[in-house]
Amino acid sequence: MEDLETIILRQACPEDAGAVLEIYAPYIRNTNITFEYEVPSLPEFRERMEGIMEGYPYLVCEIDGVMAGYAYAHRYKERAAYQWDAELSVYLRKENARRGIGRAFYTALMEILKEQHVRNVYGIVTSPNPPSEALHAAMGFRLAGVSLKTGYKLGKWIDVSCFERPLGDPDSPPEELLAVGQVPPERIAEILERAAGMIRLKSASPYSIMKKMRLP
Repeated sequence: MEDLETIILRQACPEDAGAVLEIYAPYIRNTNITFEYEVPSLPEFRERMEGIMEGYPYLVCEIDGVMAGYAYAHRYKERAAYQWDAELSVYLRKENARRGIGRAFYTALMEILKEQHVRNVYGIVTSPNPPSEALHAAMGFRLAGVSLKTGYKLGKWIDVSCFERPLGDPDSPPEELLAVGQVPPERIAEILERAAGMIRLKSASPYSIMKKMRLP
């Protein structure tokens, strides 16, 4: 019988920067999903990751020891009154799409952010992007607005949609914001383990099924 895949959802560390950048670089070169034009150097990208990880969750998914995708939250806007808001980002290897990894990442990020007392989360999506739009709808986000022709990349102007979702009672006063490092590690481990269970295993090939059914 073939071994099942080993799926691990965990917090990123600075040493993951090379594998994470390997996933991100094709999005820069070949898509308008990110508005960056140039692939950052590894030291620059590692520094970005470290800056985000000081305050917010930065997650990676490994399948059989190979980086399948990553996701993180970061501050939505800089003014003090926005401090309880966070923007979410998810990037996957193309071959790992449609396996529930994006949903697992979003679930884990939002649960950790709740522990940090974040009150609203946002997804900023270039439009049209049906898979991302469907993910946000399925995760309870609503479309807050569309900025028309707000970015120019790969020879065309691009619309950007903003999706939003509250994480708590929108009318109650907020609690003091916590850094991700202040959330108990055992609570984060529990959230990640539960979210990892949402990721679908690859279907067995017809050949492997025939092998399993073969009589001795």
